[in-house]
Amino acid sequence: MRWQGRRQSGNVEDRRGGGAGRLAAGGGIGTVIIAILYMLMGGNPADVIPAGGPQPGRQAPAANSPEAQQQKEFVSVVLADTEDVWNRLFREAGGTYREPRLVLFSGRVESACGMATAAVGPFYCPEDAQVYLDTSFFDELGSRFGAQGDFAQAYVIAHEVGHHVQNQLGIMDKVNSRRQRLSEAEANELSVRLELQADFFAGVWAHHAQRMKKILDPDDLNEALQAANAIGDDRLQAQSQGYVVPDSFTHGTSEQRVRWFRRGWETGDLRAGDTFGAPNL
Repeated sequence: MRWQGRRQSGNVEDRRGGGAGRLAAGGGIGTVIIAILYMLMGGNPADVIPAGGPQPGRQAPAANSPEAQQQKEFVSVVLADTEDVWNRLFREAGGTYREPRLVLFSGRVESACGMATAAVGPFYCPEDAQVYLDTSFFDELGSRFGAQGDFAQAYVIAHEVGHHVQNQLGIMDKVNSRRQRLSEAEANELSVRLELQADFFAGVWAHHAQRMKKILDPDDLNEALQAANAIGDDRLQAQSQGYVVPDSFTHGTSEQRVRWFRRGWETGDLRAGDTFGAPNL
C-alpha cells in the first residue's frame, strides 16, 4: 500500500505508553491470540482462555519509539483516506459525514462503552463514535493467521470505520433495537448481517480510495481478502474449540466476509450492500 508521505488525519489520539503492557501468546497453543480474534468476532474470550488466564508476553513498543511512530503515521494515513472517501460519498448523497476519532492504546483503555483490555482487539464504540486500536494486534494477525501486509491492516481499520458509517446512518440503533426482541440465534444472525455490511463498506472504501488516490500495489487486495478470511466465525471457532456452531456466529463465515468485502470493492456502490434485505448471505 502506498501510504508514506501522504496526508495524515488529525483525528488520531495516542494513549499508548501508560498502563499494563500488551499480552501475547505465552507458548503452546497461542490461546491469547485466538481469544483476541474471537473477541473481535463478538465472542467471549473466557470461552477460549484457560481458567488460569494468559501468560504475559512481549510488551508493545514504547509510544515514542520509531516503530510506534511509524504505526501511528500509517494509521493516521489510512484514517485520512477513509475521511476523504466517506466525506465525498456523504456529500454526493446530500449528507454530512462526521469524522470519527481513532484512539491508539496498549494494555487497556477506557471508552464510553466501558473499560476494554487488549484482548478485545480493534473495536468501535457507538456511544462516543470512536475507533479503538491496539496496533500490536497487527503483528498477531500476520504471524498467527497469515494475514500479513499493510493493506490487511488497513482493512481492519476500514471495517471499524464501516461501523461508524452504520452508526451515522442509524443502522446500528435499528439493529440493536430489533435484537432485544429476538431469540439468541435470531439476534446472532442480525449481528452477522451488521458485520458483513461493515465488510462491504470496507470494500467500498477501498474501491473509491484506489480511484481517488491510486493507493494499492498489485498484491494489496489479496492481503485484505486474507485478513477477511482469517477472522471468519467458522475458522476462529474451529481453531479455538475444534468444531463450529453456526447458530452462534456473530460476524459471518470466512467465505461470507471475503465475498461481501469483494462486492464492495468491485461495485463501489452503497446500494449493493443491503445485507439485511439479502435472502442469502
